[in-house]
Amino acid sequence: MARNENIVVGLDIGTTKITAIVGEVTSSGIDIIGIGSAPSKGIRKGVVINISSTVEAIAQAVEEAELMAGCEISSVYTGISGGHIRGFNSQGIVAVKDGEVSSNDVNRVIDAAKAVAIPMDREVIHILPQEFIIDDQDGIKEPLGMHGVRLEAKVHIVTAAGPSAQNIIKCANRTGLSVSAIVLQQLASAEAVLTEDEKDLGVCLVDIGGGTSDIALFSEGSIVHTSVLPIGGNHLTTDIALGIRTPQDEAEKIKQRYGCALVEMVEPSEMIDVPSVGGRKPRSLSRQILCEIIEARVEELFQLVRDEIRNTAYEDLLASGVVLTGGTSKLAGIGDVAEDVLGLPIRFGRPKGVGGLVDVVRSPAYATGVGLVVHGAKNQSVSHSRASTPGLYRRTTQKMRNWFSEIF
Repeated sequence: MARNENIVVGLDIGTTKITAIVGEVTSSGIDIIGIGSAPSKGIRKGVVINISSTVEAIAQAVEEAELMAGCEISSVYTGISGGHIRGFNSQGIVAVKDGEVSSNDVNRVIDAAKAVAIPMDREVIHILPQEFIIDDQDGIKEPLGMHGVRLEAKVHIVTAAGPSAQNIIKCANRTGLSVSAIVLQQLASAEAVLTEDEKDLGVCLVDIGGGTSDIALFSEGSIVHTSVLPIGGNHLTTDIALGIRTPQDEAEKIKQRYGCALVEMVEPSEMIDVPSVGGRKPRSLSRQILCEIIEARVEELFQLVRDEIRNTAYEDLLASGVVLTGGTSKLAGIGDVAEDVLGLPIRFGRPKGVGGLVDVVRSPAYATGVGLVVHGAKNQSVSHSRASTPGLYRRTTQKMRNWFSEIF
């Protein structure tokens, strides 16, 4: 892999930045030993729109992480997001051979559960078991060795647009990296910020990134719903640029320095300097006007989150409330707006359960990157035949070979 088999690398390909995080698996857990990041200019709403710009940013982030970690990175676990992501629940049923559930029975029932019609242009990213049922006994998480006649499985299936997934792999390959697995971003973030108790009681994770907001609902310890909203921090920046007539880059700086999602938290007399466009002189503006623009968009975001939750059967099963993470969740006052709109308790999710560069990664902005490392560490010893997306990589690798052979 990198320096040795104990090194796991997460590559978070986001809309605003690309981050590479290097983790070392030790006897006591995972230590973060290297971090690299670069501005992302080839991604829009979680989807690659410019391969060369994305490749350049990945190369820069990986080089920084290599220098800090003192190792050579050759393979990564990378995240995927975007409006093309679709998640749905399915179930399958098989007869148990020999009266005792074996690994072969588990594989057969999962195959039966995933035997649903999926369009040709889509790829299965994850098949996530929720629970198993043996002869009407439900709530079983590990059925191996149990006696029974009939085995049922309930699973959550996540699919993505094939070209979008292949473009991510292509960008990584062009920097000399191999992709060990593509992981749904909110699933990775959940690995880093959620507790087992929250998953058991029921919780909604909202990962607010630059181009999208990723939602994942957990109940009774399993993921039950996933979705992606096409709104993120960049939309706040655009609203600010248009609302106070300032360049986009300056709007981002103003948002980070003075932004607040709740107007009542700001004094009416507080003023800020706003650069103008076209070489005009800077202007003074009430900070409350800036916050009014932000508050309106943040309220819209959480109204969409609320509608998404209400459209599921789990609205009344979220005893642990909502966990906010992602870079945009650092915005002042955003938790108060979320709590008011959603009517649920809110907490902020920061990466936990890792050592090493803890002070650096203990930020919601690194939730996905750290989660990818945790996910990779858990799945490092799993054979390729049991990988979460085996067909995707075999087919994509063959397509890449064919593509290069046609060119050269």
